Amino acid sequence: MKLTGVAATRYFAKPEPERTGLLIFGGDAMRVALRRQEVIAALIGAKGEEEMRLSRIAGGDLRKQPSLLLDAIKEVGFFPGPRVAFVEDATDAVADAVKNALDAWREGDAQIVITAGSLAAKSKLRKAFEGHNNAYSVGIYDDPPSREEIEDILRRAGLRDISNDAMTDLVALSRALDPGDFRQTVEKIALYKFGDTTPLAPADVAACAPSSVEAGVDDVLSIVAEGRAPELGPVMRRLESQGVQPVQLAIAAMRHFRALHAAASDPQGPGAGIARMRPPIFGPRRDRMQRQAQSWGMFKLETALKELVETDLTLRSASRAPQMAVMERALMRLAMLARR
Repeated sequence: MKLTGVAATRYFAKPEPERTGLLIFGGDAMRVALRRQEVIAALIGAKGEEEMRLSRIAGGDLRKQPSLLLDAIKEVGFFPGPRVAFVEDATDAVADAVKNALDAWREGDAQIVITAGSLAAKSKLRKAFEGHNNAYSVGIYDDPPSREEIEDILRRAGLRDISNDAMTDLVALSRALDPGDFRQTVEKIALYKFGDTTPLAPADVAACAPSSVEAGVDDVLSIVAEGRAPELGPVMRRLESQGVQPVQLAIAAMRHFRALHAAASDPQGPGAGIARMRPPIFGPRRDRMQRQAQSWGMFKLETALKELVETDLTLRSASRAPQMAVMERALMRLAMLARR
């Protein structure tokens, strides 16, 4: 039988111990591994592996010795409790061995869990599970996690009191990160909030989310976009002493002002435009960029982008002008433009 969508998600969290087995397949090895870990932990518990109630079989070994899986499901464990026979990286080359084990399975035997890469609809391995009346097959695809899956990840991490804005940021984050990275970020947030009884806020998410922009560069861009021209010089000196290159600064400025332009030109307003940004923008930085987009407006931002393109071309040309000075003057002009 084949499981999809919400039914599959619920089965991973609470598998049925009386089932013969489960096939998990998909092109993203990380997503498949996370689901396999979840379902095996739910079947045998946290101490199942140390109590030797989990038998691991490599797909290559099963291909060479087809009896390994049948022996694993029939063997009697030293410790009481449910058992799992797990085959990793299976292919159609082991389909006959798997089908023999499925047919020989009886109540009380170890449940079969198999992981595989991408499998076509005509795959012999898929057909063995999808045609069985007591086994399941689940395909894992690159779709973003559902709201239910995100809430389950948060609950497992001990995060329950979450504001609506923070949940919006977490949903956006789940669509920008790989599943493993998202789970690690949630665990980081849980540690960050340990002992804190206040609801999870966007600022908490922003503090723990992976950052793609250096803080110093981000400070300069905020100064420029908010028209705080007198503050620009000292911050530029600090960035230069840290080794930040003018071209690097130009690229970051271009990215920032393009994002502001996209937000300002969104038909549903800057707030909706910021919400569509990828990678997502969180917490105070999101609110700040929304205010900047509203303040500048689409047409003034087009002027700013033109200025940045010309500056970038100058930096990449054979001009002998001091590059950091060229970049600083361009940013100063933008900061003055923001005040008009």
